Amino acid sequence: MPEGDTVFLTAHRLHEALAGKTLTGGEVRHPRLAAVTFAGRLVTEVVPVGKHLFVRFDDDRSLHSHLRMDGSWHLYAPGERWRMPGHHARVVLVAADREAVGFRLHDLDLVPRAREGRYVDRLGPDLLVPQWTPAHQAEAERRLAARPDRAFGLALLDQSVVAGIGNVYVNELCFLVGTSPHAPVSDVPEYVRGEVLAKARELLWDNRLRVARTTTGSTARGSRHWVYDRARRPCRRCGTPVATTRLGDEPEARTSWFCPRCQPAP
Repeated sequence: MPEGDTVFLTAHRLHEALAGKTLTGGEVRHPRLAAVTFAGRLVTEVVPVGKHLFVRFDDDRSLHSHLRMDGSWHLYAPGERWRMPGHHARVVLVAADREAVGFRLHDLDLVPRAREGRYVDRLGPDLLVPQWTPAHQAEAERRLAARPDRAFGLALLDQSVVAGIGNVYVNELCFLVGTSPHAPVSDVPEYVRGEVLAKARELLWDNRLRVARTTTGSTARGSRHWVYDRARRPCRRCGTPVATTRLGDEPEARTSWFCPRCQPAP
């Protein structure tokens, strides 16, 4: 599942390409929505909420989608060849000068804007709201502490705790504060939990318009992450080989990367 910054960038690009334009064509290639057409509809805005994306129209309806593991939106010039096979296209939105195509999209629905909450009301504070306030921070900390026996990494992945964190950030954040992702939430000091959430906001916000995110501060290829996807390579702090294990129960378990020395297991 993509990180929140990926969804933010996708929404930003779609908004730049389509907002304020009347569509000349468009369809949803989904059995339940096969009769829907967007020709003549004005796109008012495209917004991300956590890992959900809404394309809003002037008739007060919203097209909702979720990228999950393999979904993506592409932008093309009129007549440009698509970079993925046409049978993977689920949504096509056509303006005079741009064509937006959603491939392998999940949870597609066309809903009244007033009912968008059915998808996002359960989410925790969104780390990519324009203004992250002390109230957002406090609510996220409260939700994080609500299940003290849960593994810290799993709690961070739970979108009902805080919205926007995916597996990349879980691994990187746990390394940055020297905590094992397998440690129970109760074993992580309260001030560290607060530090992790504040750092999560900082990293996602800094990366929201980048294609290649960085958590180390370096944008050079191969040096953008501390531990994520670096199994058996030396820890950037102490030189110990980075280890891997599985976090959570199958089939939803995720791979976790960590330094056994900098992040001792519980």
